[in-house]
Amino acid sequence: MDFGLVLQTDPPASQVVGLMRRAERNGFRYGWTFDSAVLWQEPFVIYSQILAHTTKLHVGPMVTNPGTRTWEVTASTFATLNDMYGNRTVCGIGRGDSAMRVAGRRPNTLARLGEAIDVIRDLAEGREAQVDGNAIRIPWITDGKLPVWMAAYGPKALALAGQKADGFILQLADPFLTEWMVKAVRQAAADAGRDPDALTICVAAPAYVGDDLAHARDQCRWFGGMVGNHVADLVEKYGEHSSMVPDELTAYIKDRHGYDYSHHGRAGNPDTEFVPDEIVDRFCLLGPPEAHIEKLRHLKSLGVDQFAVYNMHDNREGTIDAYGAEIIPALTA
Repeated sequence: MDFGLVLQTDPPASQVVGLMRRAERNGFRYGWTFDSAVLWQEPFVIYSQILAHTTKLHVGPMVTNPGTRTWEVTASTFATLNDMYGNRTVCGIGRGDSAMRVAGRRPNTLARLGEAIDVIRDLAEGREAQVDGNAIRIPWITDGKLPVWMAAYGPKALALAGQKADGFILQLADPFLTEWMVKAVRQAAADAGRDPDALTICVAAPAYVGDDLAHARDQCRWFGGMVGNHVADLVEKYGEHSSMVPDELTAYIKDRHGYDYSHHGRAGNPDTEFVPDEIVDRFCLLGPPEAHIEKLRHLKSLGVDQFAVYNMHDNREGTIDAYGAEIIPALTA
């Protein structure tokens, strides 16, 4: 199992770079960041510094979207980083939540997302693609490689990930939901004539290492609110008790009342008081190292290839170091 670190690009950027360097020293192989231009600093600028100060770390957004930048700009940016640092980027992509809504736009449609996946990958790898009806190719790319991993929750999005993406990003660490969603993605890949085992499965969730479970829950409760934004979209689309979406994913948002993106992804978010302890425990990894190891072994048995640690809490360095000292060795031995 591989491990990734997920950060927000809060200033100073040097701190983000420093935490990523610390992660690489501790055995993490991927460095991810949020991508929301209004809320945080521009991640692609910071990726250049992360890549320059690491040797093996792969970097990318968790996640970008097809609406913030034009597709040829996204592809060229990835390709430039790869040309400079040796094909060490991954394009995590989704419909767009905070990046689109904070700017007053709706998240992208799945049809647009599916088209963007193909176009961005083709352009970044040097192939011709159609952009707004025009055939274009980036001529200076000679040895480009860009895996595109798609974030998804609902049945249509899971199907699209299986049909189009090189990897699937699931932003929660509940074993029941992981098993259900991984099966859906792999079945969609098989139905599309693709090799379902070729897809990389990445589970991303907050991890907090320590014995004070109540404090860890409070530090990670924000995550249930963030996931709740996507769940609310699913409930609006499919209804409260749909056979298309498990109640284990949707039931907890019944007391949700709005969401303020100024607190997005942050410990102490006042809009996440509706999230019960049970959801925090199910969606996150909390407790002493042995608890993390046990849950990660379960996720690994379900086909998870990477666990990406959302590290937005008051023990960032300690969690990175604990993973490097005890948890990563136990899962990679």
